[in-house]
Amino acid sequence: MTNARIPTRLAALLLGLASASLMAQEQSAAPEAPADATPKVQGTELKAVEIRANRETEERRQSTAAKIVIGREEIERYGDSTLGELFKRLPGVTVGGRPGQGGAPRMRGLGSGYTQILIDGERAPRGFSTDDIAPEQVERIEILRAPTAETGAQAVAGTINIITRGGYAKTLNNLNLGTSVENGHTSPGASWSRNDTVDGVNYNVSVAVAHSERNSDQVKTTLSDNLVTNTQVNQVESTASTSQRDMLHANARLQWNGAGGDTFTLMPMLIATQRKGQSSSVLTQTAGQAPYDSSAGTSESSYNSLRLAGSWAHKMEGGGRWLLNSSLGRSQWRNEAWQSYLGGHHPDPSDTQSDQQDTTWSTTAKYTQSIADKHSLVSGVELESNQRNETASSRRAGEAALTDFDGNLLASSVRAAVYTQDEWEIDPHWAAHAGLRWEGIRTRGSVSAGADEVGNDSQVLTPLLHAVWRPDLAVKDQWRASLTRSYRAPYLSNLIAAHTENTMYPASGSNTQLQPDTAGNPNLMPELATGVDLAFEHYLSRGGLLSANFFVRQISNVMRSQTTLESVSWSNVPRWVARMQNVGAATTQGVELEAKLRLTEWLAHAPPVDLRANLSLFRSSLDGVSGPNNRLDQQPDGTANFGADYQPRGWPLKFSGNLNFTPGYTTRLSNAQDVFQSDKLVADATVVWIFSPRAQLRVVASNFTARDYLTGGTLLTSNSAGQAQRDTTLTTAPSFVNWQARLELKL
Repeated sequence: MTNARIPTRLAALLLGLASASLMAQEQSAAPEAPADATPKVQGTELKAVEIRANRETEERRQSTAAKIVIGREEIERYGDSTLGELFKRLPGVTVGGRPGQGGAPRMRGLGSGYTQILIDGERAPRGFSTDDIAPEQVERIEILRAPTAETGAQAVAGTINIITRGGYAKTLNNLNLGTSVENGHTSPGASWSRNDTVDGVNYNVSVAVAHSERNSDQVKTTLSDNLVTNTQVNQVESTASTSQRDMLHANARLQWNGAGGDTFTLMPMLIATQRKGQSSSVLTQTAGQAPYDSSAGTSESSYNSLRLAGSWAHKMEGGGRWLLNSSLGRSQWRNEAWQSYLGGHHPDPSDTQSDQQDTTWSTTAKYTQSIADKHSLVSGVELESNQRNETASSRRAGEAALTDFDGNLLASSVRAAVYTQDEWEIDPHWAAHAGLRWEGIRTRGSVSAGADEVGNDSQVLTPLLHAVWRPDLAVKDQWRASLTRSYRAPYLSNLIAAHTENTMYPASGSNTQLQPDTAGNPNLMPELATGVDLAFEHYLSRGGLLSANFFVRQISNVMRSQTTLESVSWSNVPRWVARMQNVGAATTQGVELEAKLRLTEWLAHAPPVDLRANLSLFRSSLDGVSGPNNRLDQQPDGTANFGADYQPRGWPLKFSGNLNFTPGYTTRLSNAQDVFQSDKLVADATVVWIFSPRAQLRVVASNFTARDYLTGGTLLTSNSAGQAQRDTTLTTAPSFVNWQARLELKL
């Protein structure tokens, strides 16, 4: 898809286009700009940027269930190359991984599965990463802090709904060309979006391509302390790793407006990514014999997803409205990894391959009816089917390592839901929202050909209540309250997963608790959460706002990976195996503060600076694990952002900056094990140079306070002689400044 000469050519193209745009302004008059475009640079003083009461702010204020809406202006502000970089600045949202490298979003600090991700209102396919979709292809992002019957109850922490671009009546034809440089690696990319109307059909087409390269070096130190003999063994593993990723994302939306108000919409989407990686490691140990002295490995993987969705909206004579949605999608993963070792215990070279294919079909029917302009009734049904076929093999020295588990994994799941809700405008001061949703999931599968089929059935009934009180309509203050029930369903891979051997310790012998094998658990039960949310919102005169939100969740059947010593069929000695288990109940609570305002609202003669800040504080505890730090997995104590935008009057420049901070924290996984993560401080800055209403250059410095990212933990265990031992690990991973330049053209 790309080659080594692409970055150089793209950089030259960027400079050439920028120069051509400047020359065009000097030699000819600029074309007439649309009404909402940026004012001309020459002969006209640029207007100051203002936070105005816009559609997103008004939609947030009018929503009975708490909702934050992020529009195109905020999505574009920092020129983020991935949505992961954008998410970290949103109120109450954190991302995992190294600073400046994005990652999966986590609302309220809660890890995988607690945050529901939707694309155009539908659940994202398995394997979808928010980094697989370019920000230029997103029209807006909706954040729902509490679940509703319509959007689904698999949202203990909340819901993030990504709305792709489309449905415009006006013509747009935008092209973005950019490149970034990080630690000497160049990553070019481009995106194109086209909106138009032809013969009464509104259409939108968006295409994004990108090539990225990145270093992922790290040093892992393990100190093993024998508590009986007081002897220590220090092990240091230094890994040099590079990766390359090519991505293509394309989506379209075609909308026909039929007679009688009927609307037909067709939405195809294609995601294709390919990754390659190379790594080499050196392992040293102060005493005894290390598992290996040096190793080298390569990996190749691909992810392809194709989805076709369609909808039909039909208006009834009595004011009712039917909406029928259906989608068919297929996702495919191919992974291959090869690893060789030298010295030490002489582990044999390993080669693992897997091919996975998911076929998903879903359909929904929703009926909406307004009654006397006071009630908005919504009822619906949902049905989703997923079929998975996985072929996997693991070879050590050319022979099968786990013969009994090589072959086909066949699994399927069916999800059905029925819901109804009523949004009631009681009077100008009060609004209420009540809903009831039932959802059931049935999973069946076998881990290998000829193996016994295992299954899991679960169902949840979730009542949901929301209310808004506006005591004084003149000042637009309002109070919110929500009482909800939500749940977290186990992934199919948690229930039915092929047994995977840890490559560092062959199945012919034992392994360690720090290097376990993995397997599924078909007996998992879903987590159930009862939640309360209370919020206050104050809307300012110029479109800004001040808000405070308090939440608490009581969670039962918490799922957590547990490592135990088991007698297994693939080894003649007991092995340490990690499986997801239900481990007890937990409580999490927190407060989320947010402010958006113009500096002149504080100081009359201040410069025209727009300020944004949010602060979120979290706390949780898990029963069955003694404190301190018996928190839910991956939940920090909080997160904070402070940002500012400034456009000097009369200048063709815009400046934006943001500082994001997540404090470090320790999590106690059990009474014998804890893990920690260092704090993260990420600073971003953006400058936009406006050449004309149709061209501008954006320069971004992301993570310009680059710092090392530290993770590790402590485990109390016993060695092969049965003596008590404490293992302490520390992994140091550097992060880097990412410089980006992007030319944004309105053709």
